[in-house]
Amino acid sequence: MKVRADVAELLHHGHSDRAIVRQLHVDAKVVAAARAHLGIPKAKPGRKPAASAENLFWLRVKPTDDGHMDWTGSRNSTGVPSLRHGGRNLSAYRIAYRIANNREPEGYALPNCEHDGCTKPGHHTDRTDRAQEKRVDALYGAIFGAAS
Repeated sequence: MKVRADVAELLHHGHSDRAIVRQLHVDAKVVAAARAHLGIPKAKPGRKPAASAENLFWLRVKPTDDGHMDWTGSRNSTGVPSLRHGGRNLSAYRIAYRIANNREPEGYALPNCEHDGCTKPGHHTDRTDRAQEKRVDALYGAIFGAAS
């Protein structure tokens, strides 16, 4: 049996028969026969899980006109943007910090900009960053005098 290359490619990528029929405008029997010929099992129903928490994060943020990002996903009981991945509830702030700094935050990751609830990577600090900011502010005050 000759199998269309575009059908075979989508089958190998895990698409369902129904999705392939919709996308390529082919008959469902063609897709089912190609699946059987290639020995590919039927696709599992339901939504496909995100490959990583970072991928899920990018699906739930929306850029704003002023250079920040708003959270479109759920929030935990204290109002912090959060998502569920791998059976765990994760803070969107921690994920944004990890994306920007390539490391896990020490302590809480908190927004460090004027935009309320900002989730843009690079707009968060952890305990170490905040302590460093305090040392810099104290040094600045010692050199130039305290701000009034």
